[in-house]
Amino acid sequence: MKLDAIDQKILDLLQEDADQQGAEIAAKVGLSTTPCWRRVQRLKESGVIKKSVALVDAQKVNVGVTVFVSVRTSTHTQEWFENFKACIQVMPEVVEFYRMSGEIDYLLRVVVPDIAAYDRVYKKLIANNHLCDISSSFAMEEIKFTTALPLNYAR
Repeated sequence: MKLDAIDQKILDLLQEDADQQGAEIAAKVGLSTTPCWRRVQRLKESGVIKKSVALVDAQKVNVGVTVFVSVRTSTHTQEWFENFKACIQVMPEVVEFYRMSGEIDYLLRVVVPDIAAYDRVYKKLIANNHLCDISSSFAMEEIKFTTALPLNYAR
């Protein structure tokens, strides 16, 4: 789907605050309400807008400790990966999961209330998975956090 400047403005506004009223967004992008609403619907139907969610304050729900977990394995079969993926998908503490290039195979972002809670996550990770190495790094301070994607690359 080709995105024009108005689509990009709409997306910027929605990434900033998805609770904005359609008329408010329309006024900010220079459209009337109905054409703006149609554009938002088209962005949703095409999958550009995947879904709208509420961003929850991690501190206020007691998961203020962020741990980046680097995982290396010596097993690279599809069966092993499917088992590992299934293990990760049932762990709510794992909020991001990536297959990587380079020296590590997988990178996880884990949120927990404290080190003891992370230790329980760690024990689940190693329980039924054949892993070569797990390295955990605790975030000391959150400098930047955003879910907004840069749209200057959109075409």
